Parts: sequence; C-alpha cells; structure tokens
Amino acid sequence: MKKQPLKIVIQKVKELKLNPENPRVIKDDNFKKLVKSIQEFPEMLEIRPIVVDKDNFILGGNMRFRAAQEAKLTEIPTIIADHLTEEQKKEFIIKDNVGFGEWDWDMLANEWDTEKLNDWGLQLPDFTMQDFSDKNKEIDIDKLDDEMVIKLKYNEDDYWKVKNALALISSTPEDAVFKLLKL
Repeated sequence: MKKQPLKIVIQKVKELKLNPENPRVIKDDNFKKLVKSIQEFPEMLEIRPIVVDKDNFILGGNMRFRAAQEAKLTEIPTIIADHLTEEQKKEFIIKDNVGFGEWDWDMLANEWDTEKLNDWGLQLPDFTMQDFSDKNKEIDIDKLDDEMVIKLKYNEDDYWKVKNALALISSTPEDAVFKLLKL
C-alpha cells in the first residue's frame, strides 16, 4: 500500500495544543527574535509548518507556535502526522529539535551580514580577542617536560567565556590554541 503524501492544512491557532512533553524552550531575547522573524517573514511557517498529531497536540514547532500566538496570528500552517505511534511521536519530538550540524563561523563572518544574522536569531559568538594575559604567571621554561600542562586561573565567568570560545574554534582546547597561534 502506497502512503499518501502529507499535506499542509491551515488551522486556527486556538485549535492547536502545546505539547506538555516538549523538552525544548526558547526564552527571553531569543523568543523575541523568533516572534519578530515570524512577523517579518510569515511565509517561513508555510515552508516549515507546525507538525501536530491527530488530536492537534504539537509534535514539532512548539516555539514557533508560541511565537505565532505572540505575533497575534489567527491561522497557521500545519502538517497532521496522524500515522505515528506513541513511540514515534516521542522520537520525532527529540529528533526535530536536535542540531546535528555545526555552523561554519568563518563563512558566516566573511560572507553574511552579522547584523542580519543576529536579527534572524542566530547567536553569534563574541569574536573579539580578549586579553587574559594578566591571568597568567611567567612560566619557568627550564622545568618543562616532554609533555607539559599550562594551567590558567580564571573566575567562573571568565572560565566559561574561554571554554566556549575555544569550543567554537576546535574540538579540543589544545587544537584551538594551535589554530589561534596559526601553528
């Protein structure tokens, strides 16, 4: 038996129900950016409709739905996935929200308008170089072994800034340092 293709159905916002089991949230400024993006580009919802089950519980797009409510939309495009088992629904909820890819930060920085990217809701890292030299003490190079450890002391805020900045550059802190030094 051949499956019927899923169709986009326009439904009233008030008929849809937030999924209480949705583990994904968008807060504060990011939510405001999502609302703004829907207001400025409502066609996005036609291209990426809300996915609901047969009872109109949202499986995919809870945050877009909330943003559409905030934007005072009365109707919204949906896809009704009424053929999924309970286990498939749970799997879809998670897989729909998992980010498998990574951003090419060099391309974004060099080929895209960073102000627009920010307006569109992409959280850009702070690429400005920070001076942490006051955090380090002089290293006695006469006491170095074949394998060395560089120990740096930071307060908690600075630690997370450094850790997150290094993670954006490479998968390991050591490799990130080499890339920064262009070695």
